[in-house]
Amino acid sequence: MTYTGDVQVGGPADVRELSALTICKLAVGPYDNNAYLLRCTETGQALLIDAAADSDRLLALMAEQPAAQIVTTHQHGDHWQALEQVAKVTGARVIAHPLDAPALPVPVDRTVEHGDTITVGAVTLEVIHLRGHTPGSIALLYDGGPDGRHLFTGDSLFPGGVGNTWEDAERFTQLYNDVVERVFDRLPDDTWVYPGHGKDTTLGVERPALPEWKARGW
Repeated sequence: MTYTGDVQVGGPADVRELSALTICKLAVGPYDNNAYLLRCTETGQALLIDAAADSDRLLALMAEQPAAQIVTTHQHGDHWQALEQVAKVTGARVIAHPLDAPALPVPVDRTVEHGDTITVGAVTLEVIHLRGHTPGSIALLYDGGPDGRHLFTGDSLFPGGVGNTWEDAERFTQLYNDVVERVFDRLPDDTWVYPGHGKDTTLGVERPALPEWKARGW
């Protein structure tokens, strides 16, 4: 089946098979959050991005082999409602940026900064700090070579704009500048974007709208 990234709460995960990595996208919880299970093809090791809600469904998704690590993209509660339960059952290491880590409901085992890497078996993910939605919001980049680039953006970048900065001009400017400089200025148009809610997109689809985003200020 062809991956689309269109998932519904209560519905099945959508699965994307790359040569070195399998990506499972699942919609969970009352806020229609996206959770992503990344599994290394070579080793079977797995990492979960945002244990947002519905712990039973997340645990079922990783029944084959529990995730060894859970990355929380930012501190907002809708992205970690299932974190405590999933971490308890799996024994996974909890990872977050140090500026957002204190707000999480469990101790963070590892803090990561901009430019750090996280390994999942034979796969490497790069941490990109995107300040503004929260102080410690992060994205994860997988450079799959011939399989292209895959960017998990949390709530910092969506189809149609950057994440909510609550009409705070300073926060919007920070987030917009980080998204432009750390994402659009360095990554190609075919980079696939997996956001924290809703449908996926690509940088090429969104790039023409950057001036409009800057002008509207949100």
